[in-house]
Amino acid sequence: MGIASDIVIIVIAALIGGIAAHKLKQPLILGYILAGVMVGPYTGGVTVSEIHNIELLAEIGVGLLLFALGLEFSLKQLKSVRHIALVGTPLQMLLTIIYGFALGQWLGWEWVPSVWLGALVSLSSTMVILKTLMNQGFLGTLSSRVMIGMLMVQDLAVVPLIIILPQLSNPTAGLPLLGLAALKAALFLTLMIFLGTRVLPRLMAYIAKWNSRELFLLAITAIGLGVGYATYLSGLSFAFGAFAAGMILSESDYSHQALSDIIPLRDLFGLLFFTSIGMLLDPSFLLKNWDTVLLLVSLVALGKGLIFATLTRLFRYGNVVPLAVGLGLFQIGEFSFVLARTGLATKSISIEMYSLVLSTTIISMMLTPLVSGLTVPLYSLHKRWFRHERLLTINLPESGLRDHVVIAGGGRIGQHVAQVLKYLKLPFVLIELDHLRVEQAKVAGFPMVYGDASQKVVLEAAHLKKACLLLVTIPATVVAQSIVLQAKQLKPSLDILARAEGVELMTALYERGANQVVQPEFEAGLEMTRQALLHLQVPATEILRYTDTLRRDLYAPFHGNHDGYQRIALLQSAGSLLELNWLILDRESALNGSTIGELGIRTHTGASVVGVIRDGTLSPNPGPDFRFAQGDMAAVIGKSEQFNAFQKLAGPKSAKQPDKTAE
Repeated sequence: MGIASDIVIIVIAALIGGIAAHKLKQPLILGYILAGVMVGPYTGGVTVSEIHNIELLAEIGVGLLLFALGLEFSLKQLKSVRHIALVGTPLQMLLTIIYGFALGQWLGWEWVPSVWLGALVSLSSTMVILKTLMNQGFLGTLSSRVMIGMLMVQDLAVVPLIIILPQLSNPTAGLPLLGLAALKAALFLTLMIFLGTRVLPRLMAYIAKWNSRELFLLAITAIGLGVGYATYLSGLSFAFGAFAAGMILSESDYSHQALSDIIPLRDLFGLLFFTSIGMLLDPSFLLKNWDTVLLLVSLVALGKGLIFATLTRLFRYGNVVPLAVGLGLFQIGEFSFVLARTGLATKSISIEMYSLVLSTTIISMMLTPLVSGLTVPLYSLHKRWFRHERLLTINLPESGLRDHVVIAGGGRIGQHVAQVLKYLKLPFVLIELDHLRVEQAKVAGFPMVYGDASQKVVLEAAHLKKACLLLVTIPATVVAQSIVLQAKQLKPSLDILARAEGVELMTALYERGANQVVQPEFEAGLEMTRQALLHLQVPATEILRYTDTLRRDLYAPFHGNHDGYQRIALLQSAGSLLELNWLILDRESALNGSTIGELGIRTHTGASVVGVIRDGTLSPNPGPDFRFAQGDMAAVIGKSEQFNAFQKLAGPKSAKQPDKTAE
């Protein structure tokens, strides 16, 4: 079967590796890379035969990932990080090249291989860090935008590096080639801007009119890969072209649909990329040179991490951002493979150096999800040690906070609650760690504390001890439980209303001191059920009785014999038995011309008239002397059977036996 059998082997191995990684609570990337090692040419057993062809397919994965990246991150979103991306990244690469050169000299290499080492380690992995951010749920935060902005510039820098590095022995020969590459890139970007603003939107609109999802998927895939191939033919990077195509399409009306359609294809080809990386790793070389490899991994990770974190701090990014960038971009990137192959082909580096850099790169990639995952706990530890550090606060009232609501979590639910509280002019403060949400809340004018609500110092900054209520809107199980525990330690008498995604989390939150727990999905399901039953003309009393029973069955076991909840349940049950209905009195109605007292409505029907609208004017709670007239809209409250009796009473006078008005 040739390459078809190789793909089957890779997919099955990746599935096994992915399941193992998931069971061990590790990122799927690690499972894919280890699967590649197992089916690679150096381990024996079931082996992929056409490795080179798999590597070519894996390049499509790189292109699709960068195409999707371009779709998701528009130029407008990256404006906030343009300075560190355009200025900080060249500085980072220069400092890292110098650092790598020093490492090469320390290892006893000549100056040319040492410069190559610096250039190779100066690049970080767009593929790995993007996938890691997706898995961790950090995509869209300020730190992720800083990382992606810097990675974009690094990817663009690959082209001049490929031209310059082989010419180290004769620098003047490489200048014309570099100028030609810059001219090509400028012409390409000019053409893409023209296509993106004039041609592509019309083409996508034309295809979208056909309402064919298959053709739409084919069109966006052809655009992403086709533009990448065009840049490759012109001597530029295939990935650079795919990314540029995504960026152009991101400004169109079809970007969201294009992104959702391309994601499954991107993930499948991305799987080939990560397994192909694993297939390049030679375990025997790693065993023979494990000390040198581990030393180089440690030194590169430490040096690059410090360089990234320091530069991020110098560009005035505070809080968790420098730590996240340093722990996220320490690895060596996939474009280093391209550079290393170029160096090997031009005999600028030896096969031993190639294998050493390859092993170091793969190990650093494998460590990325684990090291990047340390960001939150290390930042939390930092906050505990440096409690004197001032937290970032926004829009807090000068008079201070007292008897206010603390909202832990500035997501959609938290911001909805904040909007209502702001409208009612009730004091509150939001706590949020995601910088993107912080910016949204800042624009909305919400008072905020930037930080992790599970940390005591952050809750103190929100003046929790003076608060009257804590709302925990964060869905993450561990974080929500930690917030409730910390809040109860600070103020045991505080009322806490929390959000839960399931019964198990509800139980855990109640055990830790939450007073009330709400399941948003359950409540949304009840509302959709209510709307559906109303559409099906089921009586409102029956709907209320049904939904109230479901809600009581879910929440009552957690309250037991709690008097407050039992009282609310009784009130809800009583309310569900009553119904407010409106009835228009027509010309033949027996009520016309008679007063409420004369009709004896309460006596004969049990219902009560609580309002009448006449000529657009509402008469609330009409007394016994109120006289009905044709066209009145009467509001009647009572049970379903009582309203039915009122309807019968209000029918045509000729149908009444005996006549009620004669009594």
